[in-house]
Amino acid sequence: MPKYWMITDRAIANGEPGSARGPLTYYVSDTEGSLDQFENWDAVSADQFKQQLIAAADQFPPVAHGCNEDQLHVTFFVHGYNNDWKAAALRYQQLCADLFSGEESMGLCISYDWPSCGSVIDYLPDRVHARECAMDLTFVLNELFAWLMQKQQATQKDASQACKAKLSLISHSMGNYLLQKAMAAAWTRNNQPLLVSLINQLIMVAADVDNDLFELSAPDGNDGNAVANLTYRISVLYSGRDAVLGASAGLKHFGTRRLGRSGITQDPPTGKDNVWHVDCSSFFPASVGAMDIHSAYFVTKETLSLMSDILTGLDRTVLDQLGLTKGTAWPPPTPQT
Repeated sequence: MPKYWMITDRAIANGEPGSARGPLTYYVSDTEGSLDQFENWDAVSADQFKQQLIAAADQFPPVAHGCNEDQLHVTFFVHGYNNDWKAAALRYQQLCADLFSGEESMGLCISYDWPSCGSVIDYLPDRVHARECAMDLTFVLNELFAWLMQKQQATQKDASQACKAKLSLISHSMGNYLLQKAMAAAWTRNNQPLLVSLINQLIMVAADVDNDLFELSAPDGNDGNAVANLTYRISVLYSGRDAVLGASAGLKHFGTRRLGRSGITQDPPTGKDNVWHVDCSSFFPASVGAMDIHSAYFVTKETLSLMSDILTGLDRTVLDQLGLTKGTAWPPPTPQT
């Protein structure tokens, strides 16, 4: 099966995906080289991508009833703001190396790549792009939803047809805004299903969305309700030390903080016990600058391990009791006098 997978709606410019929106296109790769070299990707049709993905997931080992934590994942990764195609491809490749390779692999990972401008000064254009591209991700989610329904019907007739993979998602920064809008649209298009969890584990990393997203009375409360109802468990990883999100808050709803900087307004949010948060500030040493913390989750061993444990499905109380939600790198010890 292919080692790397990518769905992108970037238009091709100067021989590689650029910063403008284009049609959805599909790529796979078995390269041993760098994924930021476009020649290392092979274009496939949507149907070829789907059939290869089905075949790859079908190679996952079956697990016995009660061994849910051993089941492997098909995980989508949605990058954030200020990532051009090359940066997004390299982050995806490193995430695959850290969580989706070797004997401890969580399964396979697919990059959902959207046309961020890749520039700090293009914050507002990126937000517009994220909202526009949400419809493309909605299409992908709807295809996954239809496949899930087919598998459930087939499994009722023949237990051997049960899906061997969990479907999970890791979204970073403004990628969470794109996901928010995409899942809200998917929820509406599929008649607001209440008995189906499309996403098993959703990890919202440094989420650049309103921190009251999951409150029904909030401006985006309907979106948050859709995300929560389509997901088995939502884990919010945040840090008050994130200066990038501190700056972005001034461009959003007045009086509303960023989810990835302050965590959710209530834990758990009213009526949504499947949403929780982890303050990751203690995982990052003091040497990590405030502007760098926004992406430090993907280069810090402890936060990567936490993501792995969350994908595994360990209960939040177990994660707390094992000390996996608290680091020792910060704050630095008080000097002795």
